Amino acid sequence: MASQDWFDKDFYAVLGVSKNVTDAELKKTYRKLARQYHPDSNPGDAKAEAKFKEISEAHSVLADPETRKEYDQIRAMGSGARFTAGGGGQQGGFEDVFGGMFGGPGQQRRGAPPQGSSFEDLLGGMFGGGGGFGQSTGGFRGASGPTKGRDLVATTALDFVTAINGDTITLQPSGGKPIKVKIPAGVSDGQKIRLKGKGEASIDGGESGDLVLTVTVRKHPVFERDGLNLRVDVPVTFVEATLGATIEVPTLGGEPVRLRVAAGTPSGRVLRVKGRGVTTTKGTGDLLAMVQVAVPSHLPAAAQEALEAFAKAMPAENPRTELLAKARD
Repeated sequence: MASQDWFDKDFYAVLGVSKNVTDAELKKTYRKLARQYHPDSNPGDAKAEAKFKEISEAHSVLADPETRKEYDQIRAMGSGARFTAGGGGQQGGFEDVFGGMFGGPGQQRRGAPPQGSSFEDLLGGMFGGGGGFGQSTGGFRGASGPTKGRDLVATTALDFVTAINGDTITLQPSGGKPIKVKIPAGVSDGQKIRLKGKGEASIDGGESGDLVLTVTVRKHPVFERDGLNLRVDVPVTFVEATLGATIEVPTLGGEPVRLRVAAGTPSGRVLRVKGRGVTTTKGTGDLLAMVQVAVPSHLPAAAQEALEAFAKAMPAENPRTELLAKARD
């Protein structure tokens, strides 16, 4: 990203967060917006796709502490300031900000960059370096030694299974050579992967910049991730829930496991399968199977008669009595 873009774009406003937003709040907000505007959720909607790219760009800058600090510093330079061109009384443009700082047109101050210097040269001179803003993260360079190449940012969408198991994928930069990227097992939605040396080459023989890859993960039709755990809703019949049963529960990429449903199990009870969740360097999660009692929509005549007889045989209890009493308190 060109550094001038950081003056023009308010990434906090794009995500709808305050400037003192915490990392956890930022991640939560981004994930909510990413799900809302993801192209898979809005097929053919160009506006949603553009919004998704906009929030991904904002998140890639603000989620990295170093990038966010640099962005805040650059934004602060032009925040709330109004500059006038020398002698004209007109509001100056982006270049006027730095023209004024170095004495204005024709008034080159000692130590200031020469006329015609680029934006990167100006900032490099101000902070002791020789230019070198990163494409997304960049940074101010030291006065000695070759400069590091600019960092690049990219996004990629992975299917749920690939994100959980990990894989090697190929990225095709615009006008560049394909880049192979190893996706670690257990990568999460919104996570960033920094690929050392995969950014732009240095202009003076220094090391290449990095590629910062932001990952989005597509939803799975059955499983949902919860930290290192996987969640799945498992329907059971009224009879199975009432009398108890042994049922089969699917696992991600493996054979189903058999679980015992105890007699009298209500909807919402969670059955845990140890070690069948997400595996990362931080550990391995579990599979959490939530029981959902399935109510039949149509009953044969004999079954309806039997159910009515069952209802008559049961004590006259109202399961909502306690709920109604609490609501009145």
